[in-house]
Amino acid sequence: MRSHPATDDDQHPLLDVLTAHGARADRLTHVRTLPARPGTTADWPAWAGPDVVAGYRSLGIENPWTHQVVAADAAWSGRHVALATSTGSGKSLAFWLPALTAVRSAPPTAAVEGGPRRGTTLYLAPTKALAADQLAGLARLVAASRVHGPGGDVRVATCDGDTPTDERRWVMEHADIVLTNPDFLHFSLLPQHRRWSRLLRSLRYVVVDEGHAYRGVFGAHVSLVLRRLARLAAHHAPSAVGQAPAPAGPVFVVASATTAEPAASAARLLGVDAEQVVAVTRDTSPAGRRTVALWQPPEVASFERSRAGADGVPAHDDDPWALPDPLDPTHADQESVAVVTPKGAATHPRRSATSEVADLLADLTAHGARTLAFTRSRRGAESVAQHTRDRLRPVSGELAGRVASYRGGYLPEERRALEQALRTGEVRALATTNALELGVDVSGLDAVLVAGWPGTRVSWWQQAGRAGRAGADGLVAFVAREDPLDTYLVTHPEALLDAPLEATVFDPANPHVLAPQLCVAAQEVPLRSEDLATFGDPAAVREVLDVLVARGALRRRASGWYWTHAQPAAGLADLRGSGGRPVRVVEASTGRVLGTVDAASADGQVHDGAVYTHQGTTFVVDHLDLADGVALVVRRDVDHATWSREVMEITVETDGGTGAVGERAWGPITWGLGPVEVTSQVVSFQRRRLPDMQVLGTEPLDLPSRTLGTTAVWWSVPAFVLRAAGVSEEEAPGALHAAEHASIGLLPLLATCDRWDLGGVSTALHADTGEATVFVYDAYPGGAGFAERGFGLGARWLAATRDAIAACPCADGCPACVQSPKCGSDNSPLDKAAAVRLLDAVLAHAPAETTIDG
Repeated sequence: MRSHPATDDDQHPLLDVLTAHGARADRLTHVRTLPARPGTTADWPAWAGPDVVAGYRSLGIENPWTHQVVAADAAWSGRHVALATSTGSGKSLAFWLPALTAVRSAPPTAAVEGGPRRGTTLYLAPTKALAADQLAGLARLVAASRVHGPGGDVRVATCDGDTPTDERRWVMEHADIVLTNPDFLHFSLLPQHRRWSRLLRSLRYVVVDEGHAYRGVFGAHVSLVLRRLARLAAHHAPSAVGQAPAPAGPVFVVASATTAEPAASAARLLGVDAEQVVAVTRDTSPAGRRTVALWQPPEVASFERSRAGADGVPAHDDDPWALPDPLDPTHADQESVAVVTPKGAATHPRRSATSEVADLLADLTAHGARTLAFTRSRRGAESVAQHTRDRLRPVSGELAGRVASYRGGYLPEERRALEQALRTGEVRALATTNALELGVDVSGLDAVLVAGWPGTRVSWWQQAGRAGRAGADGLVAFVAREDPLDTYLVTHPEALLDAPLEATVFDPANPHVLAPQLCVAAQEVPLRSEDLATFGDPAAVREVLDVLVARGALRRRASGWYWTHAQPAAGLADLRGSGGRPVRVVEASTGRVLGTVDAASADGQVHDGAVYTHQGTTFVVDHLDLADGVALVVRRDVDHATWSREVMEITVETDGGTGAVGERAWGPITWGLGPVEVTSQVVSFQRRRLPDMQVLGTEPLDLPSRTLGTTAVWWSVPAFVLRAAGVSEEEAPGALHAAEHASIGLLPLLATCDRWDLGGVSTALHADTGEATVFVYDAYPGGAGFAERGFGLGARWLAATRDAIAACPCADGCPACVQSPKCGSDNSPLDKAAAVRLLDAVLAHAPAETTIDG
């Protein structure tokens, strides 16, 4: 894709609405029009069930797109498939056509009468919302097929942790197609596989939807769960119970709208050779023109001058605690524990992305557009929706009532209602978190607004792909936050629009993930020597098994490895690292459950006195009961919002010694590897009046600290080395912070992990080391082996880090070198030049020969 001057003929007409007919044109940094693409159809396959084909035709699909037929043919012929085409390209037809045909290939009584068994299908989605959406579409197809044949006997159901016992029993005994998620598969279906033997015995297809979502430690766990599934399907196959041999295991279809190297990623996920996977990547569905606009909000002073005396969305930052205290030398970057430090003054502050997006969303809605606005936080989604309603209410109360927010934490029935309202047009503007990023079928949208960089190009294209679906033209606008990374992207469009997608990285051989999964597999069916290749290299798997036997987790017998404990082994593996059960938000006067908040976020979002917003209605938290997992709230109109302040520290666990499992000296430079505790605590909150953000008061909070016990690698630099490198005391925090960011970005190239699997801390003086120190740790309880790999590759790792920073042509640091998409303090302070000098000084002390085998 190449940029070109946008003319009135090729740019989307709604772009004129965004620019307010030119009044806001100075905020537009780049416009690119992605050309339209015609669709190419093919004939229905000869093997396709006639009633299924007739059902699709009655729903308006006269002929399938060519890529749908290619993928469906491959699956029907018994080949695993990696289907990677754009959002809205109809990937579901490619797997439901063979799946429904397999169900219909034998009548319900065939197995009882000795005939061929009905093929069953298991559909896996990373979210319950996506499974529910697929169920709705599949039910329409089954109903349409019934008109043309006996398709009404196809039994389809969802089954997950929310499914009542009676419904779950019916699914076990009768369902032909079961829609669920990896968590239910891991914790319930596979450990109780004997109760699910009917489904497993006839399992023909396994659909893994949104395959790019399975990355990092989560992806490694899911990969091993899928291998356990394939093993149990083989265990229950008819040949295992004295019947005619079954086909060689289920066929897997991995579907993803955006992924790099789809065949290799799918093969690694399934544990098969890449040659066994058919990659379908040529999208033959029609696509309308898509206009991509990159947008930078104005500086606050100029914005206020331009709107003096005008009503509108307040020009304040969505998070006034977003930047670090310049006097605090400690900086942290992590996923599992948030770091929020007071905001310092900015020289030329810009209007917040959420406030800007609320203006744009209101204008688009007033002009009749159907729009999604993606935000980076739950607070942002609620704020954008509320401010949009406020803007529209003087114009049209009816329009204001058609604006809503959507985020995690809503009750399932509320989310389903919002999804349906968006499809029908009852809701015309929806502010959402990335909860709607995955493939929930929402078509007919005119525009998508993205408030702040979502973290990866994969996520960006997923969100952008919502605009102009079903062949219609669409408009996408990326609105930059006041963040160096966002600023870089809107001023360097090639970094956003032309760079390749990130790889979906995960390592199923990671022993920290493999060990608990082997325990679960052994409890399901004792492990035999011939099973080891299912889980990776047999020699490496045997080494992990030997450790598990030595620690008493498994028992070795001549016939194999056995789990002999009373408790379920599935509890050893936390697939998502969620850190505990969600906290329910309950209205105290009625007992009504409003929603949920993740356990890790509860302290900061629903502490005593916090303002909690739900679809524009404000509540104040009366009491947070962490023991019972309940936050009691009362309905109250307030003129303020609340922001919590959280402090964090990292401690090396000494256990009577240095705490380092591994230690290495490069002259004055000390390398360490060992257990650490990352501790966070919400200590206070501020009330700030809206819209002027005047501080009304600060109150302390007495909440427990939360600790992540994990493994870190670190290197420490004495003060004289910093001085020799020309790094002053004032420059040290920025130099260390920049080196930390870049080293986190480079480690996935050497350690087979994902950037989101790592966290980091840099400090000019750490209490445990007594020196300036950079920590990089596994953002996973107990560690996951990534820090250990970094320790083993120390010289190679830091040399690559130094070269990446120095080779980058930017002047002061950019996303390609020292800026991080997950920085807890908006990428400040950073000093690119000082980081290069620092790393040169550290590497000057590296030994000539350094072990690179971690």
